Amino acid sequence: MHVTFSDAELAFQDEVRSFFRDEYPDDIREVADAGAGIEPEVQIRWQKILHEKGWAAPNWPVEYGGTGWTPVQKYIYAREEGFANAPTIVPFGLNMVGPVIYTFGSDEQKQRFLPDILASNVWWAQGYSEPGAGSDLASLKTRADLVGDHYVVNGTKTWTTLGQYADWIFCLVRTSSDVARRQEGISFLLVDMNTPGISVKPIVLLDGTHEVNEIHFEDAEVPVENLVGEEGKGWTYGKVLLQHERTNSANTFRSAYRLRKLREQAARSVRGATPLAEDRNFMRRLADAEAHLKSLEYIELRTLASVASGKAPGPESSFLKLIGTEIGQQIDALYMDAAGYYALPYRPATSIGEGGETRTALRYFNQRKTTIYAGSNEVQRNIIAKHVLGL
Repeated sequence: MHVTFSDAELAFQDEVRSFFRDEYPDDIREVADAGAGIEPEVQIRWQKILHEKGWAAPNWPVEYGGTGWTPVQKYIYAREEGFANAPTIVPFGLNMVGPVIYTFGSDEQKQRFLPDILASNVWWAQGYSEPGAGSDLASLKTRADLVGDHYVVNGTKTWTTLGQYADWIFCLVRTSSDVARRQEGISFLLVDMNTPGISVKPIVLLDGTHEVNEIHFEDAEVPVENLVGEEGKGWTYGKVLLQHERTNSANTFRSAYRLRKLREQAARSVRGATPLAEDRNFMRRLADAEAHLKSLEYIELRTLASVASGKAPGPESSFLKLIGTEIGQQIDALYMDAAGYYALPYRPATSIGEGGETRTALRYFNQRKTTIYAGSNEVQRNIIAKHVLGL
């Protein structure tokens, strides 16, 4: 696959590069470059800047507010965004439930939900995993029983990332147990988090952050018009959403940014020590990560071409998720080696300028999750074996 840009594409690249140079706020850039956590209001401010520019949802159809970019333009944008180390989009609205609604939702749902998702006016959460249903999602037990003009929802969702900020949550729920296959009888519901009967219980992670939650539903009433598509078809819709989530898990150019910074760090002598660039074993491992990342880039190009032609991401999304998350963890391990014993203190930094090595350790432990969420990497290997290799 050749990546040779036309004059028009080079002009577009200059436009994108200028945007990230001139319109990316310095205060947000400082926090992102320091590797510190970005507060929700700052994240939303950045997403609204992208919305005002018309760049919030590159993969959405034009009729719903998408950019109309070609696969090459999307590739250019993703590369420049990654190289600028701009904050990642909170994916649950723009990259996950939005595509499900515009693909399977009713006209009323599209009119009601899509504009606010596009403008980042509403924070969405994902309600998939349960205490007894993680990678084996088809075994979920949260029920939604139809009573008149509403569903009564009971059950628990867990590992709900950033659910403490959510205005709405999209959920896979069981609407029928009298089915031949577990994947049948599951429906896709949109739920207002202010609904009586919903409670949020924080889960504090090893790094001390409140990133995930348990969401409990106790006789929560959800209007029937919040059912997306047909009852019992939620597994089909959920798979499409997961394909988008897996595609977004690749983080190709953000990984490229981190590797470039690590190579620059390796060339410097820190505290009088011999530069890591003189450690042949470390540099060999760094080069290995760069080679794997280049192969991932070409898989991502093929996936972009598929999405641009109107298709949902196919088995390529499993390759992207599998390889992208493993490369990310490989880079985390390299950063830990580069920090050495300075990574040992186990406490968050108290300011942007403090504790870079400490944040390296916290990131290393936090990012162990990436090969599990959105379908564990073992599940991705099974998908590849079935749908690509035909086994």
